[in-house]
Amino acid sequence: MNRFKTSKFKNTTPKIPKKDGWISNVRAGSFTSLGNHIKASCRLVAFNTEQAGGGMLGLVSLEAGSDGKWAVSQVPCHADQVTDLDFSPFDDLVLATCSADETVKLWRLCEPGEEQPSSAEVTLCPGQGRLETVLFHPTSSGLLAVGSSQTAQVWDSSRDTALAALEQHPDQLQGVTWKQDGSLLATCCKDKKLRVFDPRAQLTPVQSAVGLQNNKDSRILWVKDSDHILTTGFSQMREREVKLWDSRKLGSSLGSVSLGTSNGTLMPLFDPDSGLLVVSGKGDSVIDCFEVTDTEPFLSQVSHCLTEAASRGIAMVPKLALDVSSCEVLRVLQLTDSFIVPVSYHVPRKAGQDFHADLYPDTVGQTAAMTAEEWWQGGNKQVQRVSLHPDKRPKPSTQPANPEPAKGKLPSGRSKEEAPAGCSTSSSPMTTPSSSAAPSRSPSSTSGLSSGFLPSPSQSARAIQNMLGPSSKFRHIQGNVLHRDTHFTNLRGLNLTTPGECDGFCANAQRVAVPLSVAGGQIAVFELSQPGKLPDTALPSIQNTVAVADLCWDPFDNHRLAVAGEDAKIRLWQVPKGGLTETLTEPECVLQGHTEKIYSIKFHPLASGLLASSSYDLTVRLWDLDAGEEVKLLRGHQDQIFGMAWSPDGQFLATVCKDGKVRIYNPRKSAEPTQEGPGPEGPRGARVVWVCEGQYLLVSGFDSRSERQLYLYSAQSLASGPVATFPLDVSPSTLIPFYDPDTSVAILTGKGDTRVYTFEILAEPPHFLECSCFNSSEPHKGLSFLPKTECEVRDVEIARALRLSKTTIEPMAFRVPRVKKEFFQDDIYPDTAVWWEPALTASAWLSGSNGRHRKISLQPKDMTPVSEAPKEAPVRKYMPSSYYLEEKTDEQKKDELLSAMVAKLGNREDPLPQESFQGVDDDEWDD
Repeated sequence: MNRFKTSKFKNTTPKIPKKDGWISNVRAGSFTSLGNHIKASCRLVAFNTEQAGGGMLGLVSLEAGSDGKWAVSQVPCHADQVTDLDFSPFDDLVLATCSADETVKLWRLCEPGEEQPSSAEVTLCPGQGRLETVLFHPTSSGLLAVGSSQTAQVWDSSRDTALAALEQHPDQLQGVTWKQDGSLLATCCKDKKLRVFDPRAQLTPVQSAVGLQNNKDSRILWVKDSDHILTTGFSQMREREVKLWDSRKLGSSLGSVSLGTSNGTLMPLFDPDSGLLVVSGKGDSVIDCFEVTDTEPFLSQVSHCLTEAASRGIAMVPKLALDVSSCEVLRVLQLTDSFIVPVSYHVPRKAGQDFHADLYPDTVGQTAAMTAEEWWQGGNKQVQRVSLHPDKRPKPSTQPANPEPAKGKLPSGRSKEEAPAGCSTSSSPMTTPSSSAAPSRSPSSTSGLSSGFLPSPSQSARAIQNMLGPSSKFRHIQGNVLHRDTHFTNLRGLNLTTPGECDGFCANAQRVAVPLSVAGGQIAVFELSQPGKLPDTALPSIQNTVAVADLCWDPFDNHRLAVAGEDAKIRLWQVPKGGLTETLTEPECVLQGHTEKIYSIKFHPLASGLLASSSYDLTVRLWDLDAGEEVKLLRGHQDQIFGMAWSPDGQFLATVCKDGKVRIYNPRKSAEPTQEGPGPEGPRGARVVWVCEGQYLLVSGFDSRSERQLYLYSAQSLASGPVATFPLDVSPSTLIPFYDPDTSVAILTGKGDTRVYTFEILAEPPHFLECSCFNSSEPHKGLSFLPKTECEVRDVEIARALRLSKTTIEPMAFRVPRVKKEFFQDDIYPDTAVWWEPALTASAWLSGSNGRHRKISLQPKDMTPVSEAPKEAPVRKYMPSSYYLEEKTDEQKKDELLSAMVAKLGNREDPLPQESFQGVDDDEWDD
C-alpha cells in the first residue's frame, strides 16, 4: 500500500519571478567542462563567466541589495578555464575552484559589497592533468575530493596532502559524489561503470558494475544517507534517463524515468530533507522536479517547469537560506546566457501562519563534525542538525566551530619556495600550524602516490603516521562533568561581569572563591568538601568593600586569598580552617602603591609571599607580602596590560599588551623589558602562558579580523614574531589558557563559551596538535584548575577543573581513553612538580637565589606501570568495510552461520562429559 501513500510534496509548485527579480549583468557562454558552472552558499553565488582567456568567476550576493538590485563582480581565478567550483558546507565564504590549469584553489571571499580577494589562500597541485571536479567532504573540515581526467583523489587542504589517490579509471571520469556520512565515494565513468570506493580501506572499488547503457555524459549523486545512488545519463536509444541504484548491488537499477531525446547533459540536484530531485539539461529551457522514495515507484514526477531561456548551469540554494514563512521548500538558480533566474518551489499551504514542521525537518548544520585527520583515522561522525524554525534557526556563519579553515585564514598550502613550476600561491604568508608539518606531498611528486598507491589500514601504524604527520596521543581526550553529587547548586547573585583580565573566579585544592554582584565587593567562599544545594539564606562572605578587579589564591597557603580592588589596592584575606562561618570584614594586609585600578595579580610560582600586579597606571609591581611593601616596579608598557605570566623557573615575567607587544622582563636585573616582539592585533584582549619547559610563550588573542587565534613565540627571540599560529573561531571573549607541563596539553576556553579547546603543544613543528573539544549545552563563566594530585590516575585523568555556570559549580575531569586502566599509565604521568610547596622565600629570590620544586610520583602503590605490563597475544582485527559490502550467496551465508554455530558449541565428535563418569555396567541390567 506504500504506492498509494500521499506525499506532502506532491503539489509542490515552481514559481519564476518577474524579470526585475532576476540577476542581470551575467555573461555565461558555452562551457565544455563537466561542472554545473554555478554554486550558491547562504550568502554568495559564484558562477563561470565568459572572458577571453578563461579563468574568470562571477560573484554576486544571494539576496538583492536595499535598492532591489544585485552588484556582480568578476574575480580572475585561474590561468585557464574554471571547470568546477564548490562552496564549503561549513563556511559561506570559503570557495574551492579547480581548473584546466591543473590546480585547485581555496578562496576566502569577502562579504557581499566588499572588494573580493585577488589571490587564493591555498593552492593545491594534484598533478594529474586537467581537473574536472572538486567537491567538499560533507562532514569533515578541509577535506576535498578532486577529479581529474581518469582518477579521483582525496586531499587534506590543511596540510596540502593527498590522503588517497584512487585506482585509475580506464576512461574519462564523469562524476564524483560523497555519501552523506562521508564514508564512501562513488564515481561514474565513460566506460559505463559505476564504482563505489572506501578511500580509507583500499584504493580499488569495493563495488563496481556496468550500470550505464551509453558512454555519453553522465552524472551521479548519493541519495540521502541511504545506500541508494542516483545517476543521469543516456540509454541505448539516446534517450536521457534518471536511474536509481542500490550501491550494494549495482547490477540492475531499482527504477528509472525517461526524459526524451536531447543532446544536453542532465544536471541533477537533490535535497535530502524533502527527497526532491531537480533535473535540467544543458541547453534546455525545462526544469523537472521528482520525488525520490525508498519504495516503488521510487521516482515520481512532481512538476515540469518551462523557463524563458536555456540553462547553462543550475544550483540549489542551501536550506538555511530558504523563506520558510512562505512554505518555500526548494530554490534553484538557473544560469542562462545573460541572467541568473531564481526558481522557487513552494508547497501550497497557508503562508505566514505557524511554522510547518512536517515540511522542514531538522537540516544539516554548518559545524564540521570532525577534522580531516579524524576522518582519515576512521571517524564517522555526523554533522549536527539544526532547526529551520525562524526562532531557532542559526544565523549563517562564516566560521565553523570545529577546525574548518577559519575566517581569514585557510589551511596552508605550499609556500612559494615549495611550489612547483606553474603553481601560484597566495601572496600572503599562511600561518596555520599545518604549514610547518611534514613536507607537502602530491601524486605528482611522490613515487608512492604517483602510482595510485597509498598504505592501506592493514599496514603498520607507523606508515600511516608518516603519511599523516604527527598526531597527539591525547587527541581523543574527553572532558566530562562529574556526578551531580559533587556539584554546588542554587548559586545566586554571582558577579558575571568581572573585568576581561580576570578569570572570573579561582579555586585551590580545598575551596573556591567567587565574586558576588552585591554592593561592597563581596566574595563567596565554598568548601569543596561540602558540595550540594546551597541554602536560600545569605551565606557568610568576604567584604572587600570595593568591586573586585581580580582575585587569586596563594599557591602555598590554601587559606590566603589575594583580592585586587578597583580602588588600586590589594587586600589579603585569611580564610579560617573549615571555611567561613561568619562574614570577614578586616583583611590580613592591604598593599598600596598603584595609582589607578589594577588589572590582574599573579603569585610567584617558587617564592613564598611574592606577588605581581598590573595596573591602569601601565606599570607592573612586585610585592613582598611578608614585609607588606612594594619591592620592584616594571615599566615599558604603552597601553593596557592584557595578561602576565611567570616563567616555570620563576626568573622571568612575560606580559601581553594592548599596544600590540609581547614582552619579557627579568625583574631582578632591569625595570625595562629584556625582549619585545609583535603580539596579537587589535584591542580585544589576550592572555599569555609559558609552555614547553619555558622555551616558548603561548598567547591567545585576536587577529586583524577579530578572530580568536593562538600564537606561539620562542622565548629566545620574541622580536622575530610567532613561530606558529593556529586560527580558531569568531567569539568576543578572550580564551583563557591552562597549561599542564607534565603532558604539554593546553586547555582553553572563554567566558560565555560552550566549547573547551585542547591542544598538545610541541617544541618542534608543527607545534600545535589539536585534540578533541568538550562542548556543553549551556555557556559557562570559566574554568579553574585544581592541583595534579586531585586527578584520579586510575581513570587516566590528566586534569581536573571546576566549571562555573550561572547557578552551579561543577567539577570536570579531562581523561585520556585507555584500554589497560588496571595499569598505571606511566607514559602520561611523569613525576610531577610539587608546586604547592615553596622552593624559597621572597627575600631569597630578591637577593638572587633560584629554586626548583621537588617532584613526586603519582603512581599508586598497588598499580603496575603499563610499560611493565605483560605482552598480550594480538587480537583479531575487524575486516574493512569493503568485506561487508561484498555480495554473498545464500549458500555462503548458510555455511558461515553453521560454522559460527559449530565454533560456539565445540567439536561434535568430542565425547560428552558424562561418558567419562563411572556407573552401572551394561551387563548388570540383564538380571
